[in-house]
Amino acid sequence: MTIGVVALVVLAFIMLFPLNSYIESPGTADDLKSYVSVNNKRDKQSGSFMITSVYLQRARPATYLWALANPHASIEKEDDITGGVSDATYEKVQNFYMKSAINESIATAYKAAGQEYTKKYLGIYVLQITKNSKFKHDIKVGDTVTKVNGHHFDTATGYQKYIGKQKVGTKVTVTYLHNGKEKTSTQPLIKLTTTRSGIGIVLTDNVKVTTKIPVDVEPGQLGGPSGGLMFSLQIYEQLTGQNLRHGQKIAGTGTINPDGSVGEIGGIDKKVIAAKKSGAKIFFAPYVKPTKALLKYEEQHKTNYQLAKATAKKYAPNMKVVPVKTFDDAIKYLQNN
Repeated sequence: MTIGVVALVVLAFIMLFPLNSYIESPGTADDLKSYVSVNNKRDKQSGSFMITSVYLQRARPATYLWALANPHASIEKEDDITGGVSDATYEKVQNFYMKSAINESIATAYKAAGQEYTKKYLGIYVLQITKNSKFKHDIKVGDTVTKVNGHHFDTATGYQKYIGKQKVGTKVTVTYLHNGKEKTSTQPLIKLTTTRSGIGIVLTDNVKVTTKIPVDVEPGQLGGPSGGLMFSLQIYEQLTGQNLRHGQKIAGTGTINPDGSVGEIGGIDKKVIAAKKSGAKIFFAPYVKPTKALLKYEEQHKTNYQLAKATAKKYAPNMKVVPVKTFDDAIKYLQNN
């Protein structure tokens, strides 16, 4: 083997060999005008609400070294990112999170604007299946559970309470949708805790929102739940016709919950950098009260707001980080400033 061939092999290894880790770095801050239309119209007012993202890539030897030297990049364990599932399954879950975030954003904005909307509960969306679940060969990530023993409930809690009353080892029949087709599986329940039995799945509610005034949200390649707050603000401004931005570029992040509260997300320091690069002057960050117990598990042992504020102080001193607990907090800030 010649020196040239050896060099090519080494170079290929450095550039292409996949490692068991991922690299997170600042993504983009995108103007939501191109993502959202309300009543078949785009937003034409000045300024912009911007959805921020984190760029995630599988590490290679070359990019691993690059990340070590980059203050805005971090190296994460594969299981911490994917939960041990395949890339395809991980992407499916992220797409569902985005779909769910859009539904809650629409409901939140329409409710705040006093406009008509309806929510239809479809069932339980399967996010993960435990290794000891007896249903693991039938039910897959991305399926929607619609009935248990013929009973349909309007919340995931309803299913959990019903199943929890059954004894470990009791066979139950689960009706579920797989790729749009209805299927059933009958298997025994497993022991989840010392007091509860269960199917052995990690779940969330699968809800569809319909509106009288048509709304369309196309997230493109973005996934995950963290765009909820910013989608809500964009839809609300278009619904009401209010000039909330006053010509400013406003970025932010945070999930939106059914009660209008804003939830924390990951990678907020990188999203602040993305917002700064796109010229944002205001950044909305989820706020929770910091406690010793909470900070023990938080990213860099800081809450979202603390980490966003510290990052902005160091790298984006001209950008104001605004803490928000709820959607209403963001609206009130915009109306008063």
